[in-house]
Amino acid sequence: MTKKIKTETKKESHTEGVCKDRDCIIHGRLKARGRIFEGIVKRKFPRRIMIELERMIYVKKYERYAKSRTKIHARVSTCMEKEINLGDLVSVQECRPLSKIIHFVVVKKIKSGEEKK
Repeated sequence: MTKKIKTETKKESHTEGVCKDRDCIIHGRLKARGRIFEGIVKRKFPRRIMIELERMIYVKKYERYAKSRTKIHARVSTCMEKEINLGDLVSVQECRPLSKIIHFVVVKKIKSGEEKK
């Protein structure tokens, strides 16, 4: 009987959300360090999202401020992939380069897109 109980607890721990992604910030070996940004998810790809940040830049010539947008590609771990959708406000943090364009990883979801409307 003890063997059955042990196998059931192993199955439960696997369904609790433990992912086997080595580039996961929570369950894997990836270390996040550096700058943290918050942005809205504009595009979603398999294992990657693109967020857009709006910021104000001072233009010295005209002595005015201008709006500027920056696009950042960030890696989404498999345990967070289902909960992040288009229009969500997420927090990303800098990490080591994961590919040519991916240098950030998703840390957490702040707001969903439906709440913002």
